Amino acid sequence: MDAIREELVRLGTIEERHRRLASRMALLLLATIVVDLVGAVGMYALERSASGTQVTTFGQALFFTTAQVLTVSSSLANPVTPLGRVLDIALELWGVVVVAGSAGAVATFFLVSDSS
Repeated sequence: MDAIREELVRLGTIEERHRRLASRMALLLLATIVVDLVGAVGMYALERSASGTQVTTFGQALFFTTAQVLTVSSSLANPVTPLGRVLDIALELWGVVVVAGSAGAVATFFLVSDSS
């Protein structure tokens, strides 16, 4: 019964580690938004006039980059320009690194919690 009471008290307590995790997640979110917007501008500039592209508007470029960052996948065809393909790979790498980094931050949060 004491263990349950102790866990309930811990659930309602905000510690420095909670603030640290929240700030790291917020920083990742803001950085991802910036990467997404910069990537959309780049993808639009690189692909909009290429022959055979499906990215002809800024909205399509934003959809494509957001899908790449969030899911490493899109319903649009892959970029047709060489630099567009490089940008696509960079966006996919960002998505993978952010997911791994977020998982590591959450794991560290719980590891530190369980060791104290």
